[in-house]
Amino acid sequence: MKVAIMQPYFFPYQGYFNLINSVDLFVIYDDVNYIKRGWVNRNYILLNGQKKMITIPLVDLSQNKYINSIQVGQSRSKLIKLTYHAYCKARYFKDIFPIIECAMNYDESNLASYLTRQLKLISNYLGINTRFILSSEIEKDNNIRGAEKIISICNKLGADTYLNLPGGINLYENSDFLANNIELKFVSHEPRKYFQLSDEWHPNLSIIDLIMNVKKSDLPSYII
Repeated sequence: MKVAIMQPYFFPYQGYFNLINSVDLFVIYDDVNYIKRGWVNRNYILLNGQKKMITIPLVDLSQNKYINSIQVGQSRSKLIKLTYHAYCKARYFKDIFPIIECAMNYDESNLASYLTRQLKLISNYLGINTRFILSSEIEKDNNIRGAEKIISICNKLGADTYLNLPGGINLYENSDFLANNIELKFVSHEPRKYFQLSDEWHPNLSIIDLIMNVKKSDLPSYII
């Protein structure tokens, strides 16, 4: 069984969904510390042809808290309005905006639950059938860290292959995984150009930009 384990990100880029699509089971790593200035609660879209950061409002955030211990703020209307104005002229705005608005306005205060629903909504739209599970639902030793914890989760799930994004190449040793009969692989992703509301090509934006501008039936070719 192929497994990936990643922190939940806010409307992540295409490569993240490529990873989801490449495994049988995707573990949402919710019982690890929140990292400030990461991608858990923010991402880039295009506004008037320029990159613009969008951010989920969070309450009492801290790097000493697990992702599933952080609360989402209620002031999300500005975020929704910003996305509306950014993409109201996009080709597939009428199809996509209700999905985005529903995800952003989801009445859930727990950050991990909020992001999990969003990832499932977008995966469903992309035609991805991968199963999801929260790492907090898996019985394990939370005192261990890094590769040891990842391997422990893989063993608990009966995984024979662990997949990660290229950013994890410097974090893990293949020998550590092989010693546990697990094959370590990395999913590469080369951004494929598509029409954007900009004169300049901006790769690796939030998935919002892709699905606003590309026909649904063509999307699978952009996440492999």
